Amino acid sequence: MTVKQSTKTKTNGVQRVVKARTNGVRGDQREDCTIVVGLGEMAVTRQSDCVLVAYGLGSCVGVAVYDPVASVAGLLHAVLPRHRNGDNNLTKFVDTGIPALVEAMERQGANARRMRWYLAGGAQMLKAPGFKGMFNIGRQNVEMAQQVLAQYGVRPAGVSVEGNVGRTLKLYAADGRVTVRFAGGEEQEL
Repeated sequence: MTVKQSTKTKTNGVQRVVKARTNGVRGDQREDCTIVVGLGEMAVTRQSDCVLVAYGLGSCVGVAVYDPVASVAGLLHAVLPRHRNGDNNLTKFVDTGIPALVEAMERQGANARRMRWYLAGGAQMLKAPGFKGMFNIGRQNVEMAQQVLAQYGVRPAGVSVEGNVGRTLKLYAADGRVTVRFAGGEEQEL
C-alpha cells in the first residue's frame, strides 16, 4: 500500500490531512484510491478512481454526498449530534459537520441543488437498564442529520440507520454509488 496523494484542508482554522492510499491488485492495470474517513473527519474528492470509506459506524453517522454533474464526492464521519463550545473540530459533530461538508463540496465545484445525500450508522451500541434511550447517541445523531438536511430542503436518496449493529459506508467517486456492509454481512447498495 503506497500513499498516492496527501490533501490538506482547513476547517475553521484547523488543518486536516487526508491521505489516499492505493491498493494495487496483481494483474490489474490500474490502482484504486481509497480514502479512509476516520472518526470526526470528512473528505471531499474529484478523483474518479477514489472510494471514500467510513469503517465501523456504530452510533456515529456517516453522511455521503455526491454531485453527479461536477463529479464531486464527499463523506462525513460525525461522532456526536451537537457542537460543543471550545471544540474546534466541526466535523466531529453532525450539526456543524454537514454545513462544513456542503461548503467543502461547493469549493470543489459542486452545486447544493444537485447533491444526492445518503445516511448510514446511528446504531444504539450502548444499552443500560432504566435509562430508556438516554444513551442512544445513534438515534440523536440520525435525528440531527435529518434536521440539518431538512434545513437544506433535502431528503436522503438512501438511508441505513439505527438498529444495534455497526456498518461500513462506501462512496464510489466514479459514479456516486453508495454501499453499506453490516458487521459480518455482505456489501449492499443503498
